[in-house]
Amino acid sequence: MRSPIKTPKGKVALWFLSSLKDLAFILFIDRLMKNMLKVSAQWNLHFQLLFLALVLLCSLDGVFSRSTSSFVRSEFPSVDIPLDNEVFAVPEGYNAPQQVHITQGDYDGKAVIISWVTSEEPGSSKVFYGDIKGTYDKSAEGKTTNYTYYKYRSGYIHHCVVDGLEYAKKYYYKIGTGDSAREFWFQTPPKIGPDVPYIFGIIGDLGQTYNSLSTFEHYLQSGAQSVLYLGDLSYADRYEHMDGERWDSWGRLVERSTAYQPWMWSTGNHEIEYAPQLGEFSTFKQYLHRYTTPYMASKSSSPLWYAIRRGPAHIIVLSSYSPFVKYTPQWLWLRDELKQVDREKTPWLIITMHVPLYNSNSAHYMEGESMRAVFESWFVEYKVDLVFAGHVHAYERSYRISNINYNITSGARYPVPDKSAPVYLTVGDGGNQEGLAGSYLDPQPDYSAFREASYGHSTLELKNRTHAFYRWNRNDEGKQTPVDHIVFYNQYWANNRRRRRLRKHHASLDNMRYIQTY
Repeated sequence: MRSPIKTPKGKVALWFLSSLKDLAFILFIDRLMKNMLKVSAQWNLHFQLLFLALVLLCSLDGVFSRSTSSFVRSEFPSVDIPLDNEVFAVPEGYNAPQQVHITQGDYDGKAVIISWVTSEEPGSSKVFYGDIKGTYDKSAEGKTTNYTYYKYRSGYIHHCVVDGLEYAKKYYYKIGTGDSAREFWFQTPPKIGPDVPYIFGIIGDLGQTYNSLSTFEHYLQSGAQSVLYLGDLSYADRYEHMDGERWDSWGRLVERSTAYQPWMWSTGNHEIEYAPQLGEFSTFKQYLHRYTTPYMASKSSSPLWYAIRRGPAHIIVLSSYSPFVKYTPQWLWLRDELKQVDREKTPWLIITMHVPLYNSNSAHYMEGESMRAVFESWFVEYKVDLVFAGHVHAYERSYRISNINYNITSGARYPVPDKSAPVYLTVGDGGNQEGLAGSYLDPQPDYSAFREASYGHSTLELKNRTHAFYRWNRNDEGKQTPVDHIVFYNQYWANNRRRRRLRKHHASLDNMRYIQTY
């Protein structure tokens, strides 16, 4: 019999936030708690009792019951937008740079890799940049590549590393030449540190349908500073001959964000594009020519798995479709990378991948089991905070659970509550042409906290070393609707000894002591 999920002893949990419809309630509660500390001891006790009663009432639909949303929305057709649509428009001018995108270019966020495509001729691979708009007093020289895939021949793909940047600074840059030159800007992250706030957007399985466009436009309104992308980009492999033109159109679709803020890439099954019937025997060929990662900065041997530090977070990207069993390059690299994570500097340890390790959707059910068996014990040992995945075209959030123990007598294996384990989140609902995965296991498993088959995206707002606000936003009839939101407490700082040390040196953070989450 599976163990039920219970509220941690002696803690007031905020799982009830999943059932609330307005994130402003969080701020109201925060203000209420601060006011409680200012009144007399007698009234302070009364306020606390009232607050506790409110929490318990609201928790009935959150902590003590799992939720499968019954929401059903009208969908746009799950077909790709026609190539002549304005969202795919080629920029004006001869050989004008297009499909512009940037990603972090080093381990600690003081460099970017700027990439773009020119169609007629190679042109210049130089980036001019500076911290004053229109004044580009520095430059960096990039490299150019191109490729053929069956009968498709790519444009000229440029990658340029711009390094030696200052933290928390806005830079302007120009690429291209003459009248066809284009200008953009980006903001570097804050200096690595435990209490610097930072907002990540999380998107997976986007594609290029009208649903994809809805998700993307909602994300543009989110206020996030960079994207953790969970794999499956263009879905060009859904076309005959793995149509490279659909790689080009996808790059133009997302340029409104990717040219201005870093997207940290991970790969999915739709990037593999292994097609021996077409004479194409290399995996990830089109993806690897177009999208770069700073893998060597984290001593990785492959651009498909790597790590970066950004603000208060240590991000580890894994490859679901590369060997990961014991002693393979990815296994050896992850073992070493986890050992050097410094939670005093980057308290938030976040892992991204494509195939979810926990998933109660009928689509791809148990597909991540082999990777879970290899890596889950490390996730628990190192107290990983959050694991994001895509692949399943729906949304789901788990409780903190693990499956590293089993019943020796019966041989039964099942996830059990584990306060040292991460929360697993599936955000594979970007909007691609394969449609939603609407069939779930019934009854809902104990480990599943919330699930819904709708399109959308997530944001993760890291407030300080102890707390983060997370929410999943549904594409609701053309508008962004926060549906699942929660306050996460950092795994490393959940240690009582560290919390006492934190209160001693950061007394102002003690106002947050009532907020305990899972």
